[in-house]
Amino acid sequence: MRPPIRDIAVVAFGQTDHRRSTDEVSEVEMLMPVLHEVLDATRLKTSDIGFTCSGSSDYLAGRAFSFTMALDGVGAWPPISESHVEMDGAWALYEAWTKLLTGDADTALVYAYGKSSPGSVRDVLTRQLDPYYVAPLWPDSVALAALQARALIDAGHTDEPALAGVAARSREAAGDNPHAQLRGPGVPHGEYVVQPLRTGDCPPIGDGAAAVILAAGERARELCERPAWIRGIDHRIEAHSLGVRDLTDSPSTRLAAENAGAFTQSEPPFDTAELHAPFSSQEVVLRKALRLGDDVLVNPSGGALAANPVMAAGLIRIGEAAARIHRGESRRALAHATSGPCLQQNLVAVLEAREAVHEAREGEGQR
Repeated sequence: MRPPIRDIAVVAFGQTDHRRSTDEVSEVEMLMPVLHEVLDATRLKTSDIGFTCSGSSDYLAGRAFSFTMALDGVGAWPPISESHVEMDGAWALYEAWTKLLTGDADTALVYAYGKSSPGSVRDVLTRQLDPYYVAPLWPDSVALAALQARALIDAGHTDEPALAGVAARSREAAGDNPHAQLRGPGVPHGEYVVQPLRTGDCPPIGDGAAAVILAAGERARELCERPAWIRGIDHRIEAHSLGVRDLTDSPSTRLAAENAGAFTQSEPPFDTAELHAPFSSQEVVLRKALRLGDDVLVNPSGGALAANPVMAAGLIRIGEAAARIHRGESRRALAHATSGPCLQQNLVAVLEAREAVHEAREGEGQR
């Protein structure tokens, strides 16, 4: 759905250096430098933030209501307006966006974090599955992604060399990203994990956090020289049962993109797309669902194949797309986040620089 009243923008983005393990720091200690980074970038204090929303997973942390401890890094006194989603931070951003649309706040702080290193994230993610028919079989996230990759290969949509090319391109692009965990052309593709997926086709396991600040209208213009305006955002979900889905397609991504305005012909074309594709085969599905041609720069940050902190990687896709607009490297960008097995739930956001919006509106007026 499109914002009916207020223009809302991402005005700051920060993230940690994503690492295989951060045993020496707690979630709060990992998160605090990122929160300070986005607040310093906008010259805001915690008391200036109208709404705070976070995304994390108690299953990943290994304790109930773990997000309340992370509030120590934010500062919950004096009392703040706060919420939390047991989802990737991209969905926390969606909640904050709706809050700003109501006019109840002009600024919002959104953050997400995850530490996958303490346990087996492949086993933890089985808790997302249908608890009656699938979860008791304990198929892990890589095995399910391999089923999807095999379906794509059997349907003729890709092959193993093409998947290796996706992985190599992503990690080479991450060579310019100092926060990425795997980067550079020398990352080996490795042996099979679950056929047809090799090590290089799978995301690295690691820890990390990210934060963004949203602002509405004139407040956004005051806080950022070149805001990344959210022109549309939507999220949709597939059926829970894998057996009733076509794993070679993602209708929920397509529908979310349509509702976010990604396919509007009167708008300028996308120059950048940040896709949350933890496995190389999933980029094939997403490119098709989002109708992305070769002229669109996909995952210039390296994407989830370069760094995949669970519960923060989707928010990072939105942040990376926004940061390119902030730096003047993009005029119109598409950002995508996913959750669940085989691209089960998907969120799509359309971000634009102000001049791109003006040009589009002027073109409509001339017609």
